[in-house]
Amino acid sequence: MQPKVVATEAALQLIEKLKETYGPLMFHQSGGCCDGSSPMCYPQGEFMIGQSDVWLGEIGGCPFYIHAAQYEYWKHTQLIIDVVPGRGGMFSLEGREGVRFLTRSKVFDSHDELL
Repeated sequence: MQPKVVATEAALQLIEKLKETYGPLMFHQSGGCCDGSSPMCYPQGEFMIGQSDVWLGEIGGCPFYIHAAQYEYWKHTQLIIDVVPGRGGMFSLEGREGVRFLTRSKVFDSHDELL
């Protein structure tokens, strides 16, 4: 069975750099509003996870969550967290680095294999 969330090497390197500065981290896949639909990176415990959030797995040793309503749209995909140049969500830690996390995806088939 394939993991629901993975990270590219570039994202993993950025996560390590951010952990050196901020300590343990966590991610939440935003569902829109102020910061669009971006993976948001916070110091662990600074974003309140609620009963409507779904744990997808870990990237770089950091827990990754998504709101249940957003998960319904993405449940047939593997989220691939990457990093690209530019400004992302203003509340996400990587913004000061001049880069942003970006979610890409691959669709699962009926046997949990990636298409």
